[in-house]
Amino acid sequence: RHQQQSALKVARWLEKRPEVLRVLYPALESDPGHAIWKRDFSGAASLFGVILRPVEWKAVGAMLDTLELFGIGSSWGGYESLAIRADIKAYRTATKWNPGGPLIRLHIGLEDPDDLSADLERGLARLKASA
Repeated sequence: RHQQQSALKVARWLEKRPEVLRVLYPALESDPGHAIWKRDFSGAASLFGVILRPVEWKAVGAMLDTLELFGIGSSWGGYESLAIRADIKAYRTATKWNPGGPLIRLHIGLEDPDDLSADLERGLARLKASA
């Protein structure tokens, strides 16, 4: 429950950021799948996607390298916060989808969500400086 609440708080914070084009998280009211999620689920995971405004992958790498509380990697359901860039074109083969910018995946762990947002704030500042 803590991870779910923290993920929702961080996702809502990210939605308001000018560097972010879209947050992909069905627990958010703004997500196109929210009505289905609300109908079929009683909770949410702590894993979601963030589509950044168009920048070079090098800047995304600099952003991720700046993060201190987020490890780099994929989540297997653990308790730690993780971040990883996702090349959607490499994985999506049945249908074409252009997200409009680089996609990163975040897994929100047990850390304080305000601390995680502050860490992402530092990363987004590095993103802008590297763009």
